[in-house]
Amino acid sequence: MAYEAEISRSNPSMFLFLIDQSGSMDEKFAGGSTRKDQAVADAINRLLQNLVIKCAKSDGVRDYYHVGVIGYGAKVGPAFGGELADKALVPVSKIADSPVEVEERIKKVEDGAGGLIDQKIRFPIWFKPLAFGGTPMVEALKQAHKIVDDWIRTHPTSFPPIVINITDGESTDGDPVAAAKALRDLRGADGEALLFNVHVSSIGGATFEFPSSESELPDKFAKQLFQMSSPLPPHLQDAARQEGYNIGETPRGFVFNADIVAVIRFLDIGTRPSNLR
Repeated sequence: MAYEAEISRSNPSMFLFLIDQSGSMDEKFAGGSTRKDQAVADAINRLLQNLVIKCAKSDGVRDYYHVGVIGYGAKVGPAFGGELADKALVPVSKIADSPVEVEERIKKVEDGAGGLIDQKIRFPIWFKPLAFGGTPMVEALKQAHKIVDDWIRTHPTSFPPIVINITDGESTDGDPVAAAKALRDLRGADGEALLFNVHVSSIGGATFEFPSSESELPDKFAKQLFQMSSPLPPHLQDAARQEGYNIGETPRGFVFNADIVAVIRFLDIGTRPSNLR
């Protein structure tokens, strides 16, 4: 069966995040006070920190993963800042060594007596929010295709690359379905590349998480993103069920009309390894 390759330093895997940076990302989540671009940036930075922690061992941060962030708005391209700027894909040890800055933030923690207190935490930043321009999703998918194709050619036996696209609107540079299919058709020894899609909303309404069919989706745009999304591999289906999702037999890696909580949960599930050593 596919999607069972062991992930190790000698046989790493990769994550690539495509982040919508169009002008509408400066709007707030429905019912919330945080802008979408800021909330998504926080979610990506938190995920990067968690990946570093997951790969940290007694001998240092092991390069189980290579990771990239592509932003698309007024321009399309690598979106890391600082020393990693202009890098399409970097090993996780480089991420550990190269945050742009480390902010001091306040986190609510339990006080042991049933209440909450403020605790200062250090929050590393690798990716900053940006919201300007259109939504050139086709170009972002084409750049992702090249990165994934190069990766598979040099890592043919690795666990297939996972690409996660986070957007709040329709593509402004053409129909992205063909570009998405071309990306998903890239294949190594352990299976096809995986493309997951997350739609974030400032309007509200019903949220659709890991659907198995497009029949109940509300509009053409939602159905388009569903068609672009890969089926969830078995280990990610198991992870979704463990988190309490009631999913069908053929769920896809797709969430529509997500708030920031749904985005964070999706990123957590979508980046869980199948067999990490």
